[in-house]
Amino acid sequence: MSFHFVAKLPTPNEIREQFPVPQRLAEIKRRRDAEIRDVITGKSNKFLVIIGPCSADNEDAVCDYVDRLAKVNEKVKDKLILIPRIYTNKPRTTGEGYKGIVSQPDPEKKPDFMSGLIAMRKMHIHAIEVSEMTAADEMLYPDNWGYVEDILSYVAIGARSVEDQQHRMTVSGFDVPAGMKNPTSGTLSVMLNSIYASQHPHSFIYRGYEVETGGNLLAHAVLRGSVNKHGRSLPNYHYEDLAMLYSLYQEYDLVNPACIIDANHNNSNKQYEQQIRIVKEVMHSRKLNSDIHTMVKGVMIESYIEEGCQKIGEGVYGKSITDPCLGWAASEQLIYDIADYE
Repeated sequence: MSFHFVAKLPTPNEIREQFPVPQRLAEIKRRRDAEIRDVITGKSNKFLVIIGPCSADNEDAVCDYVDRLAKVNEKVKDKLILIPRIYTNKPRTTGEGYKGIVSQPDPEKKPDFMSGLIAMRKMHIHAIEVSEMTAADEMLYPDNWGYVEDILSYVAIGARSVEDQQHRMTVSGFDVPAGMKNPTSGTLSVMLNSIYASQHPHSFIYRGYEVETGGNLLAHAVLRGSVNKHGRSLPNYHYEDLAMLYSLYQEYDLVNPACIIDANHNNSNKQYEQQIRIVKEVMHSRKLNSDIHTMVKGVMIESYIEEGCQKIGEGVYGKSITDPCLGWAASEQLIYDIADYE
């Protein structure tokens, strides 16, 4: 066999029992879940801003960032709901490079999944303690959901995962919103089929069990741009793209038609400073069209303390070691600008 079984890892139940969520923080999650759910279902007119580092590589810096975000949240909470982006698994296009804190709790050392699961959970809990805000994370590996199901209020399904059957079926068992990104090809029907699948019940094998799910009516679209056959980025956040998505939503038997705009990735061609312009254009499109206003529930922004990115080992505090991010000053001002649109 080509598999080398290194070590048996603790089950999600074992990790949750070892590092439980205190009751006070569990109450915060229940409140936050309800507030975010009301936005997706249309009961609330607040706007979601999912914002934070490309990858959450360092607990101190991430919690520092989230603490700053909490202070801004107090100023805009009548109009916005800020959701810290704390992504603990990082997809890699070629399979090479840093894969997130779950794989490498120390980016300069070899993978250590036992320590990584603990580091991930401690960071998420610490972030709630300092900010009273529950976070978003990406479900890169469906089997890992149990390790975080009691601490997350939003889950993203990436462009390369959205067509995968196991991801779709696992999302159908969530009780929190799941943003299904369009695939890298940009084919919106693939994303909408994934939402349809996620909103319906399924029976399947999960972590050695036969399971049944009831469907997740909070599954929704995330537009993140695409790549053409020549490798060039094609944005899909413009007014015409949003109008087209609204029209397609009407053709599918989907509940809670909603959309989040990812302002980075192929929408910005990874030019992080363009996120400011892109978000403002999206907000303007919402003003021009009531259907778009109703459908577009929020934006995703990649942001950290220091702007840009660095190589692993350079040691700049609060600077991304994966994709480049907006710096704190620009991010804070952008949040206030979004609130002004509302």
